[in-house]
Amino acid sequence: MVRPTDTYGERPSGTLQRLLVKGALLGITTGVIGALAGWTRQVDAVDHVAAPDARLVAREMGSLSDQLESARGEMTLVKVQLERANAVMANSAKYQIPADLAADIYDIALSEGVDPALGFQLVKIESGFKAKAKSNMAAYGYTQLQVPTARFYQPGITQRDLYDRDTNLRLGFRFLNDLLAKFNYDVHLALLAYNRGPANVTKIIARGGNPANGYSDAVLKGFRPISAAEPSVR
Repeated sequence: MVRPTDTYGERPSGTLQRLLVKGALLGITTGVIGALAGWTRQVDAVDHVAAPDARLVAREMGSLSDQLESARGEMTLVKVQLERANAVMANSAKYQIPADLAADIYDIALSEGVDPALGFQLVKIESGFKAKAKSNMAAYGYTQLQVPTARFYQPGITQRDLYDRDTNLRLGFRFLNDLLAKFNYDVHLALLAYNRGPANVTKIIARGGNPANGYSDAVLKGFRPISAAEPSVR
């Protein structure tokens, strides 16, 4: 087994997340205090305080609002990055694969509209995470794509191209996403269509048959959705 390589460093901890939040709040608080200090001034030796200028107050409040919104955006980005790092390292360990491969599967699945958890399971069943996998049905690479299927998405693609990691994952996940849409996001039917071909599954259903052959059950064994935007297994 290939041991996972910690390409992204140690797994972020809850302590780090709390420190980042506290740091952002401290920065905002400091800005508020500084702004309030700028609204007052001494007018003579008796320490009389002048009323703040309305335009200055409005300008400072606008600036603070912008800073707060910026801080919120930065915290959202940090949260997404932490979630990604956690997911990458967790799947690297779970499937005993290098962290860079786990990162590519995670990122490309998301970019193609597929829940990364489903993407990992598909690659596991199809190729066992072997880049040079080849089936007796002339299917190649991580997602076991056939050349005619791949050419529907990228005309002129060759067998050799399907051994490229990014190309194979991108087209395989795109094909799966299209099948999910075609079969009304019934994950079992979409996976069966991936395995048996969409035309065959459609014909079997039209005849009143059941296209199940155990493939979708194997892919979905232990499946837990990562992306809340993705449909649940039906």
